[in-house]
Amino acid sequence: MSQTTNQSWGGRFSEPTDAFVARFTASVDFDQRLARHDIQGSIAHATMLAQVGVLSEEERDAILTGLKEIETEIAEGRFEWSVALEDVHMNIEARLTQKIGITGKKLHTGRSRNDQVATDIRLYLREEIDLVASELARLRAGLIELAEGEADTIMPGFTHLQTAQPVTFGHHLLAWQEMLARDHERLLDCRKRVNVLPLGAAALAGTTYPIDRHLTAELLGFERPAENSLDAVSDRDFAIEFTAFASLLLMHLSRMSEELVLWTSAQFDFIDLPDRFCTGSSIMPQKKNPDVPELVRGKTGRVYGHLMGLLTLMKSQPLAYNKDNQEDKEPLLDTLDTVKGCLRAFADMVPAIVSKGDSMREAARKGFSTATDLADYLVRKGVAFRDAHEIVGQSVAYGIESGKDLSDMSLDELRQFSDVIGEDVFEVLTLEGSVAARNHIGGTAPDQVRAAAQRAREALKTLASGQGGAQ
Repeated sequence: MSQTTNQSWGGRFSEPTDAFVARFTASVDFDQRLARHDIQGSIAHATMLAQVGVLSEEERDAILTGLKEIETEIAEGRFEWSVALEDVHMNIEARLTQKIGITGKKLHTGRSRNDQVATDIRLYLREEIDLVASELARLRAGLIELAEGEADTIMPGFTHLQTAQPVTFGHHLLAWQEMLARDHERLLDCRKRVNVLPLGAAALAGTTYPIDRHLTAELLGFERPAENSLDAVSDRDFAIEFTAFASLLLMHLSRMSEELVLWTSAQFDFIDLPDRFCTGSSIMPQKKNPDVPELVRGKTGRVYGHLMGLLTLMKSQPLAYNKDNQEDKEPLLDTLDTVKGCLRAFADMVPAIVSKGDSMREAARKGFSTATDLADYLVRKGVAFRDAHEIVGQSVAYGIESGKDLSDMSLDELRQFSDVIGEDVFEVLTLEGSVAARNHIGGTAPDQVRAAAQRAREALKTLASGQGGAQ
């Protein structure tokens, strides 16, 4: 082989790769973060090769010792990365050979960079999923605790961003929690499909060596080896699925962010965020800007872009591996970084939200938020619902004209629209009466909110305990 061509594949080439092409095709600048997982996979591979007699015990021990020394070099920042060696795999293999001689070249027996990189990504993503799941659980726990404490805090509920019916702040926060609960389940379900071992598929067709893929899977904590060698090296569904999860999660965080931005404005004045999650203005000294939720809202589009990029990357590829797949790492890695950052920001910020109960209650009094309660009251008195709807509509029109909320009208004013209205109507026209009347599972009654918070806490505990034993 020419000394000027790549040592991993240059034997059939008569001239070295163009310097620009070498830089253009190299991935070491971004895939070096997979180094620890590459070494982890190589240790398991070498252990398996010795078990089946392809390597001697002495060769295995030399390889394992060398790999662990390289891992220390990388961790301590003493490892020299080379673009000429293309990627994390060849950089580590070259250093291993430098350290232990020709035995280092035997490590690659029975595998290809195709199944090696697929294994590295799965090992890395599996570990990152566990970190994301932990942060997601922390955010959910903070939301549940805050919701429980705000079970009696009345606020307006909206449809079309118009006042609809009174709810409680705790009930609203638990709606956020429900979104995240679905995300949590999706994430752990995605993990199951990540946790499949490609190693042993080699380039695309398996290997003639007597490898034990079940042993390798066991050593690396995978649930099972991949069933088909062609699919094993070319599949990136797991990366797309994680990015799809991330897109849904960021969509939910973005919706929450939008409400936080609205609620901190002077026009709403529903909540206050601690100063450490906000910034000021360079020109307007009174400003307190909710930068954290605004930035999370902005980063959502970034993750959506990565999902579209990965789907487009894979849509036209024939089996099996293609160089296109090198483009899977940057969007996946950036998605992971973005998700972890957004979750950490929210998990730190949410428990520190301070509600402004008086402002929320005053807002709930506007917009005739108990109109539906009056309609339900009339129905219970024997009025057909459509007729009750008309009666209440007339009452609201009168309120708009007179500048009075329904609860501010006298009994005589209300009775001009229906003579079935009695003194007991004021029990349903109060905000407290309205939220308390929805006393069913999923309803707004404070006792139901507290019960829902407790169920959510137990569900989170169960999910988190199952996650800890996931394989």
